[in-house]
Amino acid sequence: MSSALELLPNDRPWTVEDLERLPDDGNRYEITNGSLLVTPAPAIPHVVITANLAWALRASAPKDLAVIPTGAGVQLRRSMYIPDIVVVHAAATTREGKLFDVSDVVLVVEVLSPSNAGTDLVLKRHDYAADGIAWYWIVDPAAQTLTVLENSDGSYLERQVVQPGAQWATDQPFPFSIDPGKLR
Repeated sequence: MSSALELLPNDRPWTVEDLERLPDDGNRYEITNGSLLVTPAPAIPHVVITANLAWALRASAPKDLAVIPTGAGVQLRRSMYIPDIVVVHAAATTREGKLFDVSDVVLVVEVLSPSNAGTDLVLKRHDYAADGIAWYWIVDPAAQTLTVLENSDGSYLERQVVQPGAQWATDQPFPFSIDPGKLR
């Protein structure tokens, strides 16, 4: 079996097509500005939090939006990421292809993992904002918080850090309420 490093394109940036040649080895392969980003499979608590939040979002989302948990890729201008949860316009789910276009996306959610927290907090935050994704939520399992970020002219403004034990309610991007301390 070939490793990702043996398949590295040495004369050009990584593309989505290059990812199709990589082994199905349990890692998540993404592209950031033409470079390969490899993250290990998430731990069970991460998966549980992602599933619980996705179920809660689905229960509240209007019919014209679809909540897609882990696995759906988003094509940005120079990167391709696989958010833990992505909320897209429902019409986008009927199109052919392997990736959602950034214009399809209303909200992305990342659940922090010790192995890649910096990527979610810095790289993805920058790229999602620069490409115009309106809302970015970051769940911190250790602190049991939900950070709510809103796009303002290509960068995110921190609207709120919701603490565990607090029932937070919003109307954006749709009416929704949650206590991040109950996601486990």
